[in-house]
Amino acid sequence: MSFWFWGLLLATLIPAACWAQAPDPVETIRVDSDLVDLQVSVTSLNRVGAVPTLDQKNFVVLENGQPQTISFFAAAATPFDLVLLIDLSGSTRDKLKLVRASAKGFVDATRSTDRVSVVTFSDAPLLVCPLTLDRKLLKDSIDDIEKPSGGTNFWDSLDHVLATLRASANPTRRSAIVVMTDGVDNALPDVQGEGSRQSFEELLATVRSSEILVFPVYLDTEPEEIKRHRTPRSAYTLSRAQLAQLAEACGTQLYRANKLKDLDHVYGQVIGDLGHVYSIGYSPSNSFRDGKWRQVSVQIIDRSDVRARTKPGYYAGGPGQ
Repeated sequence: MSFWFWGLLLATLIPAACWAQAPDPVETIRVDSDLVDLQVSVTSLNRVGAVPTLDQKNFVVLENGQPQTISFFAAAATPFDLVLLIDLSGSTRDKLKLVRASAKGFVDATRSTDRVSVVTFSDAPLLVCPLTLDRKLLKDSIDDIEKPSGGTNFWDSLDHVLATLRASANPTRRSAIVVMTDGVDNALPDVQGEGSRQSFEELLATVRSSEILVFPVYLDTEPEEIKRHRTPRSAYTLSRAQLAQLAEACGTQLYRANKLKDLDHVYGQVIGDLGHVYSIGYSPSNSFRDGKWRQVSVQIIDRSDVRARTKPGYYAGGPGQ
């Protein structure tokens, strides 16, 4: 694929004028370059009960087992820039009616303060709608999703969306990508097709170093695709493990939909969990930049009904890491 196409797509996806909306009534937080920024997901251990709203005093941050002083804290009400990234390769390309319906369900589940974009991919990402608060525009754009062609370049497509969100970062908002896929990139062993140019290891490193949350939604296409294309089961085993690694790298979890019709419930669960993500920052008590891995964990005090997830750590090699 030509560099011209990628450049054009990048420019289309994140033009400043299109992404800009009315000023958000949220205070801008400015931090120094040595700050470690954590996106902390809080989920309930009791699905019957609602997830409580927590304050800064409820959280303890540990780095290599040592408590850290929290420098800033943003509550869960902070709005998101959300990208719904939809895999249209394989069996889903023939089920566009269900794909469109589930994407509209995702839009309906989001909060009114969240800006939403929709991107599809097979061998390349394709912008359906740029970030917007306009739900009607989103749904009208979803109706225009067409059947794609080509293989599956999942890793390249996710990396591209990460880059566009990073380039357009808004300090008053947090960013997240909800990606619906079976995770089978054509670059996997014994899978036909050329596949992504970058490796999964490179993508995983990007996710680990990014402040953008990735919520993988695994759509189980294994029985149908093995029957149709003889894709090896080993590819699906590996793809599920990789999706779990992506979730672990940024402190989220891997969601699963057995069929397309299950996506409505799963998307609702993802949006519910997004409503309980906190931004927590701290300046490490160990300020020596030795390039070594620092293990990070977050605990919630005096609450046995909830748990916190965040990225497992970072390399102390430079500013902002």
